Amino acid sequence: MRRPIVAGPPPAGPYSPAIVATGPLVFISGQLPIDPATGAPGGGSFREQAERVFTQLGVLLAAAGSGWPHAVKLTVLLADLRDFAEFNAVARQHLVEPYPARTTSQSGLPPGVALEVDCIAMVPPA
Repeated sequence: MRRPIVAGPPPAGPYSPAIVATGPLVFISGQLPIDPATGAPGGGSFREQAERVFTQLGVLLAAAGSGWPHAVKLTVLLADLRDFAEFNAVARQHLVEPYPARTTSQSGLPPGVALEVDCIAMVPPA
């Protein structure tokens, strides 16, 4: 079960200020936008990189028996905070309400890498 806690000002994107989760959890390490053609991180527009990261996270969630409806926390590292709005646009295509809690910050990432995202999600009973 995921239950959002709504208090204070509204969030600035697709995330909940707080969320309560019950049951087993899967912790997915930060995922970089690995180019499937070259195996190298980065390459392409910010949106292309963000889509690659969400795709890879989705694959790992599915392998764990989970999925985006069970995500409870994301940590997002952006090479440039000016990509915040574009990240939110991509995130809305993958995440479902109640949105997971989220931390977003600017960070030094490898050259050409626009973002890194990790995820904590519940694993529902089989």
